[in-house]
Amino acid sequence: MKAQASRSAWVFLTPYLLATLALVVVPALLTFRYAFTDFTGLGPARFTGLDNLRRMVDDPFFAASLRASAVHVAIAVPLRLLTAVGLALLLAAPRRGGRWYRVAVYLPTVVPDIALALLFLWVLNPIYGPLNQVLGAFGLPQPTWLATVWGARFGVILMLLFPIGEAFLVVLASRRALNPRLYEAAALEGCRPWQQMRHITLPLLAPILVLLAVRDTVVLLQVSFVPAYLLTDGGPSNATLYLPIYIYDQAFEFLGFGYSAMLTLVLLAITLVLVVLQILLVRRWRVLR
Repeated sequence: MKAQASRSAWVFLTPYLLATLALVVVPALLTFRYAFTDFTGLGPARFTGLDNLRRMVDDPFFAASLRASAVHVAIAVPLRLLTAVGLALLLAAPRRGGRWYRVAVYLPTVVPDIALALLFLWVLNPIYGPLNQVLGAFGLPQPTWLATVWGARFGVILMLLFPIGEAFLVVLASRRALNPRLYEAAALEGCRPWQQMRHITLPLLAPILVLLAVRDTVVLLQVSFVPAYLLTDGGPSNATLYLPIYIYDQAFEFLGFGYSAMLTLVLLAITLVLVVLQILLVRRWRVLR
């Protein structure tokens, strides 16, 4: 019986394993191979050793893309996490129409990135965009969002504040799984709602929040290509020239597949370092606490 169940499991897993091999493992091995070559896609790859790494160190555009990615992650990750957690805690309690509010929060997540980016091209338009019209109605400044350095950065981040449905659902489910007796006991001790959230909810949700922060770091470092490419194409002044955009430009505009492969490995290494640092900082905080 167990052998039959095991065979059935392997039958169902085989298509997934084959797809993973073809779409993940093989491209990863080829990326590692081409990272040490001068490969343009028009001829055979020529081994160049560490030349691509030396070129990267002296590349001012790589430095600009690194700064842009660092600023993007430092601002977008906390804002996305704060928005998802805030909405999840606000909508966790049963309330009239709560189901529709939760659907409204999750709905932007199912919208394709391209469609959402095209929508925000209209929203952020400085002449007829609805965002500037609302700001003007309240007498607030109406910035030219995508034409200035910080306007473009915050324009991309503003778009990414909407597709947070996955993190929202995880926090919502985790909050509802907490034992209600903890809150009843805290209320009897005179704890106010803010104190309950600070001393009960957030500490118990800390592992989930760490996981979501790590996930968002990976996503925003590696999957920020579509919004930035369609909204700003890396500009203005390389303010949104994130590493994925620079890798794409090197590979498909300048036919530098070898150099882009090295940049991809560096992006992977940076992602791993940031993830490890986040985990170590959280562990240290829990020990000191």
